[in-house]
Amino acid sequence: MSDVLLPGAMPGESKEMTLDNAKEMTLGVMGGGQLGRMLVHAAQRMGYFTAVLDPDADSPAGRVSHHHIQTAYTDPAGLAQLAQICAAVTTEFENVPAQALAQLAQTRPVAPSADAVAIAQDRAREKAHFVACGVPCAPFALIESAVQLAQVPDDLLPGILKTTRMGYDGKGQVRVATRAELVAAWDGLKQVDCVLEKMLPLQQEVSVIVARGADGACVHLPVQRNLHRGGILAVTEVYEGNMPAALAERAVAAAKSIAEGLRYVGVLCVEFFVLDANAPAAQGLGGLVVNEMAPRPHNSGHYSLEACDVSQFELQVRTLAQLPLTQPRQHSPAIMLNLLGDLWPAQGTPPWDQILALPGAHLHLYGKAKASPGRKMGHLTLTGTTVDQVRATALEAARLLGIAAF
Repeated sequence: MSDVLLPGAMPGESKEMTLDNAKEMTLGVMGGGQLGRMLVHAAQRMGYFTAVLDPDADSPAGRVSHHHIQTAYTDPAGLAQLAQICAAVTTEFENVPAQALAQLAQTRPVAPSADAVAIAQDRAREKAHFVACGVPCAPFALIESAVQLAQVPDDLLPGILKTTRMGYDGKGQVRVATRAELVAAWDGLKQVDCVLEKMLPLQQEVSVIVARGADGACVHLPVQRNLHRGGILAVTEVYEGNMPAALAERAVAAAKSIAEGLRYVGVLCVEFFVLDANAPAAQGLGGLVVNEMAPRPHNSGHYSLEACDVSQFELQVRTLAQLPLTQPRQHSPAIMLNLLGDLWPAQGTPPWDQILALPGAHLHLYGKAKASPGRKMGHLTLTGTTVDQVRATALEAARLLGIAAF
């Protein structure tokens, strides 16, 4: 793939499609969710064919891709078929088995690598990587046994007990204030490997999306300020001044350091907590700690489709196809509202006609047939010429949809 400059054509060559160059023009995606769907659309807009491997016959990405390989992620025949069709492969969510990516990497470029995804799948390994990169995280203790549980320092309570694997959108997390609650929570989580993190005084949550190429070039989107409700992202606000400039620079530098330490190739989102620096529990942490990383595009970066000249999904295509990375520029203030299944009435749909009558409203629905509480059904991005205008429009959209004000 190092010689791919444009889809299906080298300089001076014809772009006419032939059977011989079909594979050169096909990019593979492990996973068929909404992130894969938006990646497929970005790749197709740039002239690529796509192949999605996902076991769900109705997966959002599989329904819009040129090829849908409907098998389990570890199915040898399915992986062989994906490798036979595609020139390079990526993943659209972090819980794709790392061993499947490793198998694909034996014959095809895979970005991000299986090793990077495996680290992101394990909170203990993830935190060890953050520490190795010199990026501060919340004080924590690893709990893999009853002995380690008993040895947890008192100053880590109150805290949040998190499973080391398969936790996302608030799943696998329990807040604990006392040792008795900690023991009960670990039992409730079936005594799987966990990390206990000290609860810190938070001012806000932010994220940084970086894209790093195989040549080491690294670019980033603006820092995104996020509001979570029930452990799920609800609102993202991105505009100049959404957080102090010095902290924003530190967050970007930390995210790039984390990517560099992994020798990462692809799009990576790193989430941070901004602390109340005056609170005693936050002393010595510098006002900013890393929370976790996602080895893929991220919900908080969806605004880039309308508000930036290069979206997070185009960046993912570029890293996969080894095309040049250019620093994205945000040309409009933006606020994104996550649209969960809770918004769908028992009969009918939300008032999209009223939403689309708002200036700067960009609606994305993910093609999921059934709405259920907590399920990500789509997102709405509001853009405009001023922050005040965008905030006013976003608050009106929230009112129309029944989303709590922010």
